[in-house]
Amino acid sequence: MNSENEIHRSGWGVFKPMDLNRVMKLFEDNDKDDLEEKQLKSVKKLVQYYQNGLPLRDLAQIFKILNLCAGKIENQPQFIEPACDILKLCGLPFLKKKVSDEITYAEDTAISIALLGDLMKIPSSELRIQICKCIVDFYHAEPKKHIPGYQQASSSYKIKMAEVGGLAKTMVQSMTLLENQLVEKLWVLKVLQHLSTSEVNCTLMMKAQAASGICVHLNDPDPSGQLLFRSSEILWNLLEKSSKEEIIQQLSNLECLLTLKEVFKNLFTRGFSHYDRQLRNDILVITTIIAQNPGAPMILLIDGKVVLALFTYIKKPEKHKIIEWSAAQHEELQLHAIATLSSVAPLLIEEYMSCQGNARVLAFLEWCDSEDPFISQGNSFHGAGGRGNKFAQMRYSLRLLRAMVYLEDETVNTDLCEKGTIQQLIGIFKNIISKTNEKEEAIILEIQSDILLILSGLCEHHIQRKEIFGTEGVDIVLHVMKTDPKKIQSGLGYNVLLFSTLDSIWCCILGCYSSEDYFLEKEGIFLLLDVLALNQKKFCNLILGIMVEFCDNPKTSAHVNAWRGKKDQTAASLLIKLWRKEEKELGVKRDKNGKIIDTKKPLFTSFQEEQKIMPLPANCPSIAVMDIAENIRAKIYAVLGKLDFENLPGLSAEDFVTLCIIHRYLDFKIGEIWNEIYEEIKLEKLRPVTADKKILEGITTASENIGKMVVSLQNEMIESQARQDAQSEQKVYAKIQATHKQRDLANKSWENFLARTSNAKTLKKAKRLQEKAIESSKYKGQPQNTILHRTVIKGLNTTVPSGGVVTVESTPVRLLGGPLADTDLALKKLPIRGGALQRVKTIKIGNGQNKSIPS
Repeated sequence: MNSENEIHRSGWGVFKPMDLNRVMKLFEDNDKDDLEEKQLKSVKKLVQYYQNGLPLRDLAQIFKILNLCAGKIENQPQFIEPACDILKLCGLPFLKKKVSDEITYAEDTAISIALLGDLMKIPSSELRIQICKCIVDFYHAEPKKHIPGYQQASSSYKIKMAEVGGLAKTMVQSMTLLENQLVEKLWVLKVLQHLSTSEVNCTLMMKAQAASGICVHLNDPDPSGQLLFRSSEILWNLLEKSSKEEIIQQLSNLECLLTLKEVFKNLFTRGFSHYDRQLRNDILVITTIIAQNPGAPMILLIDGKVVLALFTYIKKPEKHKIIEWSAAQHEELQLHAIATLSSVAPLLIEEYMSCQGNARVLAFLEWCDSEDPFISQGNSFHGAGGRGNKFAQMRYSLRLLRAMVYLEDETVNTDLCEKGTIQQLIGIFKNIISKTNEKEEAIILEIQSDILLILSGLCEHHIQRKEIFGTEGVDIVLHVMKTDPKKIQSGLGYNVLLFSTLDSIWCCILGCYSSEDYFLEKEGIFLLLDVLALNQKKFCNLILGIMVEFCDNPKTSAHVNAWRGKKDQTAASLLIKLWRKEEKELGVKRDKNGKIIDTKKPLFTSFQEEQKIMPLPANCPSIAVMDIAENIRAKIYAVLGKLDFENLPGLSAEDFVTLCIIHRYLDFKIGEIWNEIYEEIKLEKLRPVTADKKILEGITTASENIGKMVVSLQNEMIESQARQDAQSEQKVYAKIQATHKQRDLANKSWENFLARTSNAKTLKKAKRLQEKAIESSKYKGQPQNTILHRTVIKGLNTTVPSGGVVTVESTPVRLLGGPLADTDLALKKLPIRGGALQRVKTIKIGNGQNKSIPS
């Protein structure tokens, strides 16, 4: 391939176009006397020509020249300098004439960059160091001056091509060539440190066994300290960005563990700076991670009595004892020791038990819970949240206990229970409640969560231990359940605490009748339903599982039916609402009224619709079976079934429509599974015998008929509700009409009244009509010898019937003296205005009327 025909301009003049083919041919010729001088001159000219960067189109030829040049170094050392000069050019940004050049020459570029790793085999310290500098420059490229007609390739292009070419793998392999060359080794580690920032490169390095190769040399002599720092950084990147399990496997050999042990010991005894402490902590954590592998040869730990040594720090401070560490240093060592035991002790159970581990941890926890004065520094990583108290020590001690309990080793757990762990942890929990404050809220929540998880691990499957948990344990569970819902939704560890609490209900209360009854008596079911009503999906499955188990207790149903939520919502209504929400999220087909659409597949989710039925082994659950475990519908069905479908309070018509489906959930699911069986038989091209075929078809038809029956029942309910709504609407309309009619009559009466009082003619007319009505109402036939009395008072200017008593409302009360005016008591009171109050007496006047006058 020829170079470009344009003239390259540099700061020192103008050069003719380079013929790279001629340079390559010059290196391949061997029959000329002055060949070496010409080769060196041509390389020097090439370096000067491309001093501002290498074009992508020429890269393949230039790297071939570099390879030919480097191949002569072993016999002709004078070629070291030209090769290094070309490598310096490789550190500059690559140049592209077209935007598409990065794609067009990607393969050539990747092969060229991969060649850098192969050149590490050449035994030249100067060349190797220059190769490393070139690769490091990939990550620190600085833009150079603009070259007319060219653009610089993107800054990440070289890094990407290094990944494609597999440079990281060859650089790891080159480490074996540098056993005793410290300077070159440090440069290679610097390169690997940069390369390990990429997941692709970390995977390549992992395949080249980089972890074990680097780890065994951690303790090699290095006055600068760079070797340990860069190596630990690479190990961290490998653990984070590649397969953690594979890296742990590579480090799980005796040689690596002994090296880590020596490095840790040296840093522990000789390190004094913050940098040394950070490295020490990194090495300790890497060792702890390796301990997660059961196959790791940690028995070096047993022979060295490491577990016993770590336990020497897990005790309360001894007064008047002179120690070589400051209080802050001792606290940091103590917390590191407990954290290390949390990872190591579960792998060394016999060693843990022989050291009386349970007794030591429980005694230390007792000190943590005591009121003994202790001023924690809280400066270290492990001491976070524990300044001025013993919470950090308590947190890591509980983590250690939790790790041991969750091994489910009966020897360990029985020993803990015999030592009174259940009662001690309940006591610690109660004391922690009184110490809660916002400053240490996060660490206290973690402590409470761990206590509940430990109790769950100890009590599960053991009725006797559940009885020890007893009412005091139920009380701490109820305390957490009463947490403000706003806090539960806020995060800050409350979610974890609530999960731990629900787990403790399952493991420590369910199955123990006395604890169940006490939980019910203290309105525990109400609290469970309150949390369920928060409508947080992460809690629903666990709470419903607990509800299913609790409903086996005959006392539970009354509590569930008595619960009321917001807007007087009942438990049944809440559960049905959760069912509808779940089906909506699952993509189950329902119409606007919640009715079944497809009677053949009434429970099918969108996932089931997308998945094709395929033949499965008999021991492998099908999609229909897996659906039962993957959502909450089965649990809702179980709870409502135990509450009795026929007598559920507080349901709306919509709820009843949904309840029809829930009631038939089991029938639908059975039909769904039989349908899967039938379809699998068809896919496997099997022909069932006639009797079996009829049975399968009958089951399918029966399931579909149940669906049709449910739809019919749903239609009846919807129509009935529509009729009720129409009747209610008519009643409302009738009430509105009656109200309007009454209002019109009142308005008309008022208008008549105004007309009579403001117009004399209207009044007279009304009077005549009244008299006429009175006359017409009288009995016409008169017996003989009867005396008739007038019932109408003459001269009375009213148009309403008159009675025997007339009430005058126009006279003010202050003039009458009030209700006590005619009593002896009224005479004893001081006058309000004018003279003393006077008695009044009533006299009869004509026509049977009464009149009051002063006495």
